[in-house]
Amino acid sequence: MTTNEIFALDRENIMQTYGRLEIAPVSGKNATMCDSEGKTYIDFTSGIGVNCLGWCDEGWISAVTAQLGKIQHFSNYFFCESAGKLAEKLVAASGLRRVFFGNSGAEANEGAIKLARKYSYDKYGEGRATIITLQSSFHGRTVTTLAATGQDVFHQYFYPFTEGFKYVPANDIDAMREAMTADVCAVFAEPIQGEGGVNMLDTDYVKVLRALCDERDVLLVFDEVQTGIGRTGKLFGFEAFGVKPDILTLAKGLGGGLPIGAFIGGEKVENTLSAGMHGSTFGANPVVCAGALEIIERVNTPEFLAEVEKKGQYIVDRVMAASPSKVMAVRRRGLMIGFAIEGNPKDVLHTCADNGLLVLTAGKDVIRLLPPLTISYEEIDKGAAILAAALA
Repeated sequence: MTTNEIFALDRENIMQTYGRLEIAPVSGKNATMCDSEGKTYIDFTSGIGVNCLGWCDEGWISAVTAQLGKIQHFSNYFFCESAGKLAEKLVAASGLRRVFFGNSGAEANEGAIKLARKYSYDKYGEGRATIITLQSSFHGRTVTTLAATGQDVFHQYFYPFTEGFKYVPANDIDAMREAMTADVCAVFAEPIQGEGGVNMLDTDYVKVLRALCDERDVLLVFDEVQTGIGRTGKLFGFEAFGVKPDILTLAKGLGGGLPIGAFIGGEKVENTLSAGMHGSTFGANPVVCAGALEIIERVNTPEFLAEVEKKGQYIVDRVMAASPSKVMAVRRRGLMIGFAIEGNPKDVLHTCADNGLLVLTAGKDVIRLLPPLTISYEEIDKGAAILAAALA
């Protein structure tokens, strides 16, 4: 098909819920993509943090196709070897106890909400179901995870939203302490707010929050849909704080391009959900889990994670060496990078795309980068030059 035919097919038949760039990708390798016109791009987005091993990684493809040649799906009435092996590695790496597999970050967060509320109901009865989330957070697109999201712009149109959420400013422990009333069962937080602007939580704040949750038997939930699976230079973003959550949610990079979500419960909640209380038709799909297993085995090594941190700093150094006039601040951990800028970040996004670089925006004023963890230094040099010019 021609590029215009691809565009027309979409516009005539698909609900127009996305502000798409005029690009139709057709092939790619690592962090380099080719579109339907034959134009190549350096990819600093990895499908919003999904393609953590880049485009068409050979090891990941081999793992997925090997499982496809055996069996592609069966229901959760049966046992899945690849899901069991993947869960074992996630449990060992996180220090938590049991995993539930679904299909997306929103599903993972929905499940974590159910898990937290069931734990509190079992122990304290009704009336203790409120969940605190942080302002500028983002937790998903379902009605419940929209309600959990701490941004007013998402609280429109789809009334009535699920009840039981309240919002406090990030890094304000006094506000958190005041909000943690007797009806609160959990606190939901992203270690780094991705969609909200690449906003970092302070280590001291998180440590005090962990102690406060322990004191009041409130569950601490880390939403690592975007920060998990090596993105921050650690397998999990929470490792930077020296504390452990009661519940952890994952998605995006865990699948490497196929849909998966997971929530992992610690000792307090490992047996909270029993048979029939939660489910997912496509959750723990053997093909997806086989690919995710390849990702965990590749990413979770000291050498790989150290290289993620090194590449993240290298990108910032290369961009900032050009003294880009629009950059007001840089926020980075690993290969999760935000440039807070003067002006409209969407203008920079379009300029970059015109010149062969894919970037993201976040919040009101941030250019966000989530490159493949495997991006080469040659690809970084090409992309950083384009970004630096756009920011100038």
